[in-house]
Amino acid sequence: MFTGLVEMTGKILARKLQGEAGKLTIETASPFKALEQGESIAVNGVCLTLESGMDGGPLVFHVMRETFSRTNLGSEPIGATVNLERAMPANGRFGGHIVSGHVDGCGTIVSIKQKDSDTEMTVSVPEEMVPFLVEKGSVAVDGISLTIEAVENNTFRIGLIPTTLSHTNLSGKKAGSPVNLETDVIGKYVAAFLGRAGYGKKSQVTMQTLAEAGFL
Repeated sequence: MFTGLVEMTGKILARKLQGEAGKLTIETASPFKALEQGESIAVNGVCLTLESGMDGGPLVFHVMRETFSRTNLGSEPIGATVNLERAMPANGRFGGHIVSGHVDGCGTIVSIKQKDSDTEMTVSVPEEMVPFLVEKGSVAVDGISLTIEAVENNTFRIGLIPTTLSHTNLSGKKAGSPVNLETDVIGKYVAAFLGRAGYGKKSQVTMQTLAEAGFL
């Protein structure tokens, strides 16, 4: 489990796909301490298993074709900046929100606008993800825990403070850039429960169905 609080950034050094699996090599901005082989690290919000690099060298991950095809890790160019977060320890501080590292899909940045000292970003999402986006709810964008300001049609808007921009890869993003998205895991379980209980078709959850089921 992760929290969506990015620890540092890294750069993609190499990506190789052979058959149904491949390797992803990441150079970190600074060394992680006490890494262990087989531990989980979120790369742009994607939970990957560390294969080598525990001695301070580049981190190497074994990645399935499915991961490359369903996330931006398969399309980002060599040299692109990625966000990194180690799995949360059992005695760690919970500073963000529950992030599983299982990306729901890719969105596309529609616009980035300066708003006073902060930055406003609008992201378009696949239609099937819209029911899981809630105003003032949480969403992970490239592994970053963020609060949704508004949901309109197939887009959502988020506000970025200067610290978020300076410590993550969002500072280098522009309109048209793909981003990995993970919606709130609790919302997905609620939607699955309501779908099995017969509320609506294709788990189209509304505020009314949540209220009728006793969640509001």
